[in-house]
Amino acid sequence: MEKHQSTSELTSALSILQLAPDQKLTPSPMLSNLLHQAPQKPKPRKLVSLCIGVIGEYLEEIISDLSDISAGFPPELKLIVLAIARQRRLLNDEVLTTLAEPSWGLLDVSGSDITDDGLVSISKICTNLHAIDISRCENVTAAGVSEIICQCRSLEVFRCGGGPRCNLTARRCLSLFKPKLNVIEADSWEELDTSSISSGAESLRWLLWPKIDEDSKSILSTECPRIIVNPNPSPIGFHGRHKVPIEAFPEIPLDHSIVQDIDPRTWASSVPPSTFAERSAKPPSSNETPLLPLAERFRLAVLSRETRLAPKRAKNARQNRRRAEREYLTNSINAKSVALAGQASKFLKNM
Repeated sequence: MEKHQSTSELTSALSILQLAPDQKLTPSPMLSNLLHQAPQKPKPRKLVSLCIGVIGEYLEEIISDLSDISAGFPPELKLIVLAIARQRRLLNDEVLTTLAEPSWGLLDVSGSDITDDGLVSISKICTNLHAIDISRCENVTAAGVSEIICQCRSLEVFRCGGGPRCNLTARRCLSLFKPKLNVIEADSWEELDTSSISSGAESLRWLLWPKIDEDSKSILSTECPRIIVNPNPSPIGFHGRHKVPIEAFPEIPLDHSIVQDIDPRTWASSVPPSTFAERSAKPPSSNETPLLPLAERFRLAVLSRETRLAPKRAKNARQNRRRAEREYLTNSINAKSVALAGQASKFLKNM
């Protein structure tokens, strides 16, 4: 009796189901995200990426002729070369100004030897920047940051800090981060220029400053609450109101998407740069005693570096000497006369 009853209940339950083989099932958003994040088979690298990788691998040897080599490069390829130079610790003011393009929208110079002169030059060229990373740039001061903020009116993401000197520079730039109105006397609004009405970072929305002090954070939250300091990205946005852009993710380098198709072995010979979240090295244990004194280790490190770079410097010296000789033969009338006289004497001897 019980078996018959359970069979009838199962039959009635199956009759309710609508099993349609051609029905289109819509996966849930969570399932879609999981499918989207599933590991995919790596695609072969593009030929352009392989060529740029070769240039980046030998960047130390060709950096003196980088202006001639990159003259015909599109802006996006120059940005890749700039990212490789940053990874290989070769980025300075000369390399930055050589590769700069007006169409760039983001700039990552973190951990480089960029100075205020480089920032002033880049601010006059790349006026459309919306994201910049100057973290761990010990040679940058508030003067360079002021020039970037004044010239790049579309700047939305700004990364700074990363060291004692960098944190001090960021604290000195608090007045620059906060937009303010200028007191201008005029007869009508039509006579005013937009750039003269206000100053400061008008479009700044995301400020990434890892070790911001409480006083600076309180000043920003009170006087300029629209600037979000060190946002915590989430799938639903920041407090459900603002979607955090990928440039404001603190654990992702700003130029990550640029070098995504480049082989990481391109900069394997250099010390791998720390991420934006890693701001300080692990302190040594008090129980560990160094084998050599600090001065001796420093001397050996300098000696090893000089030995390693000696062949490259000799090669660069030979290249510069040959280039100077070619320029002398090309521009000097006396050199041309001597060369033509030598050719004429050889011709007469052969006759």
